[in-house]
Amino acid sequence: MLTRRSVLALGATATAVLACPSLGRAAAPFEPPPLPYAPDDLAPVISRRTVELHSGIHHRGYFRALNQLVAGTDYADLSLDEVASLAFQNGDVEIANNAGQAWNHILYFDQFAGGPSEPEGALAEALGREFGGVEGFADEAVAASGRVFGTGWLWLLAEGDALYLASTEDGDTPLPSGMVALVGLDLWEHAYYLDYENRKADHLRALIGRLINWQRVGERFV
Repeated sequence: MLTRRSVLALGATATAVLACPSLGRAAAPFEPPPLPYAPDDLAPVISRRTVELHSGIHHRGYFRALNQLVAGTDYADLSLDEVASLAFQNGDVEIANNAGQAWNHILYFDQFAGGPSEPEGALAEALGREFGGVEGFADEAVAASGRVFGTGWLWLLAEGDALYLASTEDGDTPLPSGMVALVGLDLWEHAYYLDYENRKADHLRALIGRLINWQRVGERFV
């Protein structure tokens, strides 16, 4: 059972698809959207070199592999979020991994668009109520990251006006939960190792406190 402020591993047994209309709605062949900023705009929190490798190599690589895998299958007629959700449910692991990582990274890069900003309105109230504010969320996210063994993601999810901190392994997505993904924190080493080496906690605190555009995040919290 989900509880507020809890950290959990989201399974992929449900059939719900996340309500996030701006992400992953086009059918194959899938293409990553262009970055909504220049590669050096996230520095010094994320260097230009990390952005180029993360977006240009890793993210595009997931799309390239996914298009090869779904060609000639029923998945080719579905949207990216549908593929990511259904492939996990169907046990099509290779398709699910690449679709999940393709989808995850769209949200990841989008949350920095427009530059950093503080949360406002209903989102600020919810963050204060559930975590004591952005700093409290950062504290819980850092603690949760230490309980994710190996690669994975941390998510700030919304269901109505309630917020949840959840984790997924490897390339899994929160899509099966049916909740709205507000923030996605990439725990794969390619997201931070060039800039922070093994200091993952420092990287997460910098993302949350200095880089996320909370107003943009708030647009999904409706």
